[in-house]
Amino acid sequence: MTVQDRPLKGAWGMTALLFLFMLINFADKVVVGLAAVPLTRDLGLTPEQFGDIGSAFFLLFAVSAIVVGFISNRVQTKHTLLVMAIIWSLVQFPMLGMVSLETLIVCRVILGAGEGPAGPVATHAIYKWFPDSLRGLPTAVIAQGSAFGVIIAVPLLNWIIGTYSWHWAFGALGIAGLVWTVLWLVFGREGTLVDRPVSTGDGNERVPYRYLLTCPTILAVCAAGFASYWGLALGLTWFTSYLVAGLGFSQKLGGNLTVLPWVFGALVVLSGGYISQRLKKKGVSSRICRGVLPCMAIVAGGCALPFVGAMPTDALKIAFLVFGSAIGSTIYVVLPMIISELTPHPQRAAMLAITNSVVTFAGILAPKIMGSMIQNAATPLAGYEQGYVILGGLLLVGGFVGLLFIRPEKDRKRLAAHAVSGVPLQPARA
Repeated sequence: MTVQDRPLKGAWGMTALLFLFMLINFADKVVVGLAAVPLTRDLGLTPEQFGDIGSAFFLLFAVSAIVVGFISNRVQTKHTLLVMAIIWSLVQFPMLGMVSLETLIVCRVILGAGEGPAGPVATHAIYKWFPDSLRGLPTAVIAQGSAFGVIIAVPLLNWIIGTYSWHWAFGALGIAGLVWTVLWLVFGREGTLVDRPVSTGDGNERVPYRYLLTCPTILAVCAAGFASYWGLALGLTWFTSYLVAGLGFSQKLGGNLTVLPWVFGALVVLSGGYISQRLKKKGVSSRICRGVLPCMAIVAGGCALPFVGAMPTDALKIAFLVFGSAIGSTIYVVLPMIISELTPHPQRAAMLAITNSVVTFAGILAPKIMGSMIQNAATPLAGYEQGYVILGGLLLVGGFVGLLFIRPEKDRKRLAAHAVSGVPLQPARA
C-alpha cells in the first residue's frame, strides 16, 4: 500500500455505495419515531415505555461499535459492512407479525448492535480511498446518508404507515437493506491508501491507547459530538411525536414535516464539510477549520433551543427547534477527520469506533429522559419544551469545551512523542 495525494480510481463509486448504506441505516433509526403515535396507540404504551424503545436501540450500539472497530483493524471493511447490512435487514421482518413491547425492544436492541459500527466502519472504509486533505467532502457525503435517509424515506414511510400500517414500514426497510446487500456483493471493493505516520517512524507505529483516550483534542471533540448527538437522538425518537402529540398536527403533516431538521442539517453538513476541506487545502489549521468552525455552530444552537417554548407561534417553535438542533451538525464530519489526523493508521478503525461509541451513548439517555419528562410534566407540550432546554444547555457546554480544547496540531506533536514501532500487520485476507 502507498501514500498519495489524490483519490484512488473508483473512490467516488464507493462513496456512492456507502452513502446508500448510511441512508438505509438512518431510515431504520427514524422509523420508530415516525410511527410513534400509531405504534403507541396500538400497543397501549406510555411515554416512558416509548422512551425505553428509543433507548433500546442504543443499548448495544456502543459496545458493538467498539468490538467491530477493533475487528476492522485487521479484517477488510467490505466483509464487516456486508454482515452489518444482513443483520439489520433481517431483524426488520418480525415487525410484520403480531408485535409486543418486548419483541419490539429485542428487535431494536439487535438492530442497534448491527448498526452501531456503521458510521465508523464506513468512514474507515472510505478513508482507504481518499488522502487526508481530500476527506472533507466524501466524509460529508457519507454523513449525509443519514439526512437523506430521512428526507427520502420519511415521505415514503409515512405514506406506507397511513396506507397500510406501521408494520409494513419496517418490512419495506428490511427489503431495502437486502437490495443494498446484493449491490455490495457485486460492486463493493477495498481501498488501499494508508495515512502518513503521526511521527517520523514507519507506517506500523502505534500510540498506546491510554494516550489516545486521554488526548485533550479527542476528549473535547467527543464532548461536542455527545451534545450534538443528544439532539439527533431526540429528533429520531421524539420530533414527529412533538409535532403530532405536542403541537396537534395530523400524522400526515407531522410525519412529512419530520424532514425539516434533516434538510437543514444536510445543507449545514455539506456546506460545512466543503468549507472545512477548502480551508484545510489552503493551509488553515485544523484548530480553526475542524475545531472552531463547527463548535461555534454548536454554541449557536445551544443559544436558540431554550427559547423554543417561549415562541408565540407553532411555526416559530419549529424554526427555533430545527435551527438549534441541526446547526451544529458539521461536528459529525470533522470528528472522524480529527480522530484520523491524530491516530496511527493501524489503530484508526478502533479509535473511530471508540469515539463514535462515546458520542452515541447520548442515544441511550436522551429518549428515556425525554419520555420521563413528558410523562411527568403538567402537559406533554411542557415536557417536550423542558427537554429542549436541557438540550440547549448541553450544546453550550459541549461547544465551549470544543472551542477551548480542540487543538489537533498541538496534540499530534504530543502523541508523536509516545509513538512506538509495532509488529507489521499482515494484509487482511480477501
